[in-house]
Amino acid sequence: MPSNYSDLIFKNPIIYFNLVMRNSFKFKLLLSKVTSSCFKWQTFFNMGTIRFFLLIGLFCISTLTFAQIKRSSVLAPPLYIPDTNKKMTVGAKDTNINHTNQFFTLRQCIDYALLHQPSLNRSLINVNITKETNAVNLAAWLPQVNATGSLIHYIQVPNSNAAAASSSTGTTTGRSSVANTFVPQLAVSQAIFSPNLLYTHRTAPLLVQSSEQVTDSTKIFLVSSITKSFYNVLLTLEQINVLKEDTTRLGKNVRDTYHQYIGGIVDETDYEEATITLNNSKAQLKQANENVTPQFASLKQLMGYPADQPQFNVSFDTTQMMQGIHIDTAQQLRYENRIEFKQLNTQKILQNELIHYYNFQWVPTVSAFFNYDLSFQNNNLGSLLGTSYPTSLIGVSFSIPIFTGFARLHNVQKAKLQAKLLDWDQIDLKSQIYTEYTTALANYKSNYYNLQLLQKNVALAQRTYFVVDLQYKQGIVAYLNVITAESNLITSEINYLNSLFQVLSNKIDLQKAMGSITY
Repeated sequence: MPSNYSDLIFKNPIIYFNLVMRNSFKFKLLLSKVTSSCFKWQTFFNMGTIRFFLLIGLFCISTLTFAQIKRSSVLAPPLYIPDTNKKMTVGAKDTNINHTNQFFTLRQCIDYALLHQPSLNRSLINVNITKETNAVNLAAWLPQVNATGSLIHYIQVPNSNAAAASSSTGTTTGRSSVANTFVPQLAVSQAIFSPNLLYTHRTAPLLVQSSEQVTDSTKIFLVSSITKSFYNVLLTLEQINVLKEDTTRLGKNVRDTYHQYIGGIVDETDYEEATITLNNSKAQLKQANENVTPQFASLKQLMGYPADQPQFNVSFDTTQMMQGIHIDTAQQLRYENRIEFKQLNTQKILQNELIHYYNFQWVPTVSAFFNYDLSFQNNNLGSLLGTSYPTSLIGVSFSIPIFTGFARLHNVQKAKLQAKLLDWDQIDLKSQIYTEYTTALANYKSNYYNLQLLQKNVALAQRTYFVVDLQYKQGIVAYLNVITAESNLITSEINYLNSLFQVLSNKIDLQKAMGSITY
């Protein structure tokens, strides 16, 4: 048997197993030697493992230190650490973009426009002009009183005997024997019947109604335009609030990533990606801040707010606004509620009155008149007004158009053709109104459904970002997942705001299409 049993048993264990079976004492001795040898090998193996891992740890530390020194030389961290501790988070109602204490609600904006908007004031003035024009045209029904007079001085006075002789022979010279004559006259006329005055009387209230309908149309346009402009400003302000919160959140991420980068915990790409995301958010915030200025200018223009007056801010109630997005979509479309349809009906009535006027234009014009004269005659100019010779008369006059070259018939035919044009305009207007109604209704329904989905997306995106950010801080996921979750959160919030204000605008379009806008 070899002297080194431990070496032999590892080389050929079967031979020595048979040998041990034949000699139990030797087996016990051999077993003790093998156990001692295995213990030595195990001890050596454990010590070697410990030595191995210690060497690996020292190597990694030296490698990281070298890499950190090399990385610092290649991409040195910025000396300026972004200031992410600023109070940038704002509330949902923080709309004080113009830094003033004057706030206008939507109702106040509309009320201000109804008093100060130039287009609306011009329409109101046009209504008064129409009323005054009708009063001028209808004034012919009242008595017309005119006073005239003539003062005559004869340079050559005819001989009274010659004048008498001429009178006895039946001839007159047409000349007075008095050198000075003054004849004042008072003329009064009263229209009894006139086709022109009758047409003016019948169309006067229709013209006023037409002018008032133009004013109503202007008011409806202002209400819808101001409401949309108001919501557009609110949308931009809410986007600014979201981007401010996002910039604050990203700034904190940049600061944390920067310190992790300095400590060698994360790679330089994490810090760079965080900085890129923050810069993109800052760019969007800057763009939104710049866009809100012309939007305020557009709102002020629609309101008629003077440019030199102090700025104002907008104010809104979130709860009331959310309740105001609902509208009964089961209402039936009624064309007669549209202001355009009312205006067209007024034009058709006016056109029918014009046809009636041309049909009865042959009716005579009748009027009464009264004249009163005072004739003053005297050779002495100073005593001219001493003696008067009054005369007066009364009468009736009439005028009948007998033949006008068929002008009246052609006017009747022309007016009827114009009435047919209005009929076709009414058919076309109904088609336009129906198209506007169906389009507005479809947009409202689709965007309202989209709003409900996006509201759920916001909640899911907020929860996802919270979980991913927590996983990143625990070292489970990469920073790319945080960027993706952050981008989804911003997109969800902005899309939700866009959808919310789009639904409000669609509601205004639907109310306008149905003719149910109030002011």
